[in-house]
Amino acid sequence: MLPQDKSRLILASASPRRQELLRQAGIAFAVHAAHINEDQRAGEPPIEYALRLAREKAQAVAQHYPQSYVLGADTIVVIDGEVLGKPLDAADAARMLQRLSGREHQVTTAVAVVSPGGNTVARSSTTAVCFREITNAEIAQYVAGGEPMDKAGAYAIQGGASRWANRIVGEFSNVVGLPLSLATELLRSSGFS
Repeated sequence: MLPQDKSRLILASASPRRQELLRQAGIAFAVHAAHINEDQRAGEPPIEYALRLAREKAQAVAQHYPQSYVLGADTIVVIDGEVLGKPLDAADAARMLQRLSGREHQVTTAVAVVSPGGNTVARSSTTAVCFREITNAEIAQYVAGGEPMDKAGAYAIQGGASRWANRIVGEFSNVVGLPLSLATELLRSSGFS
């Protein structure tokens, strides 16, 4: 267990992408991954789904660190109102990428911060991403490399999928997995220094 220091930030995520973004922002933190049920509830709107997961992740970890700030986040990819989560297998990844090919979709990341004392704030950020047409051969090669397997929408914008994004409207770090402008704003407004 970490020392109880109220200036300490705990990231409720094992995501290496979120960790790298926080490091790039110069924010010191420790990691304690949250383990919650991430299934979308029947009829739950996509943004409400992402917000709920971010809050539940942060609150689950905050129970272990009541004197620390805890940041939870959840990223979803949405096209035609459908949430594209992490692919189940290679065929599912290929299906998702074919669906995104030549189309615009939205990437929403919800961020929640739990302060010492248990107060929770949560908001989301959405970025529009447009992919050029992607060939079946490109999709097969990308999926074979394994990169899409643990990522919402089956792609990493900072990785091999960067060559397909011909337009991004919104914050790039949001598509990677943590909108830094929103995260730092929520931390600051919650009293984290």
